[in-house]
Amino acid sequence: MGYRVAVVGATGAVGREMLNILEELEFPVDKIHAIASRKSIGLEVGWKDGVIKCEDVAQFDFSTVDVVLMSVSGSFSKEWAPKIGAAGPIVIDNSSAWRMDPDVPLIVPEVNPDAVALARRKNIIANPNCSTAQLVVALKPLHDAARIKRVVVSTYQSVSGAGSEGMDELWNQTKGVFVLGAPPPSVFPKQIAFNVIPYIGEFRDDGYTDEEAKMWNETHKMIDPDIALTVTCVRVPVMVGHSEAVNIEFHEPLDEDDARDILRESPGVLVIDKRDPTGYITPKEAQGEHAVYVSRIRNDTTVKHGLSMWVVSDNLRKGAALNAVQIAQLLADRGLIGRKVLA
Repeated sequence: MGYRVAVVGATGAVGREMLNILEELEFPVDKIHAIASRKSIGLEVGWKDGVIKCEDVAQFDFSTVDVVLMSVSGSFSKEWAPKIGAAGPIVIDNSSAWRMDPDVPLIVPEVNPDAVALARRKNIIANPNCSTAQLVVALKPLHDAARIKRVVVSTYQSVSGAGSEGMDELWNQTKGVFVLGAPPPSVFPKQIAFNVIPYIGEFRDDGYTDEEAKMWNETHKMIDPDIALTVTCVRVPVMVGHSEAVNIEFHEPLDEDDARDILRESPGVLVIDKRDPTGYITPKEAQGEHAVYVSRIRNDTTVKHGLSMWVVSDNLRKGAALNAVQIAQLLADRGLIGRKVLA
């Protein structure tokens, strides 16, 4: 049996990737709709061997579809996700709007699949922040083995996390440096070409940014609220692919060799960890791939039970579009699409 699927925000980078991954994973689609704002009506996006035209979100009848994949702004989702859910389909939302709502499950299928049982409370499921998604895929099996006490994370986040405008800004500044000088920043607060920016999101009163707070709040919701987690989020001049340097302190002993073996058997993880000059994964190599890659696993001898590791993934895929489609697969596998289930 196939499903009637709508992708809202189909003209954006993540929306287009959602369409690609629906095809790649052979999700059973009987009918597909590309939905966007009025200004994008009639624009064509790729679907399988052809194209489909975008339809107006304000005019579309969402009662005619079973599941909606949404990649839009938080404010847009706040307005539209409840309306769409009330029409019947389950909304899988990629924005930050619903992640911490207690009646909305926040799901990474490899980490907390059973949370899908709450899907019908509001007919909305939240996708986590792109950096959180890859982090929790790597942390969960280690937490199950030795109980994580504290995590320190430094992110190296690509410009695609800021959308196509961020990618354009890096490209234009990089070209400009060698010609007439880099154009002034408009998407990022400072020049991103040949630079790094230790600031993503907006500052909070405690000096952290909301991007950093998302990572610990979402990790607490999906894995364990007792994990102490501190983060520094950094934008780097990479087009696609987020990287993270992760230091973990455990309650119980866990040797690097045991951790390596555990991660090799964990869903969604690929361990590439050879101690030679090329024995690790970079964001360039992760681009276009589905896995969360873990490299440079090593004991941290400065604490009683500690490990350090390097985590890389394609943020447009596992950090967004792929995770959304995997949630749809999870719903289908558990028979939760198209009928009401009481949580």
